Amino acid sequence: MSLEKVKVHAESVEEEEEEEELVDPGETLKAECAQEAKCVALQARMDECTNRVNNTEGTDETCVEELFDFLHCVDHCVSKSLFKYLK
Repeated sequence: MSLEKVKVHAESVEEEEEEEELVDPGETLKAECAQEAKCVALQARMDECTNRVNNTEGTDETCVEELFDFLHCVDHCVSKSLFKYLK
């Protein structure tokens, strides 16, 4: 193999490596954890609150507490296994 062919091959290998999309394990774990029964129940509570707030004019109610409860559930689940993916 000539030197020029080796360079072309090396460039094509580098391009293939650059094209690979990295998958964030945190995002994958968050999606999986959001499907756990406890988190699904909290998301249902949050969705219920959101619908209530959106359908009530002039309300001062927010769904921040429900949002924080849901996010805490997901983050707690993710924290159990995320660190094994980190280098």
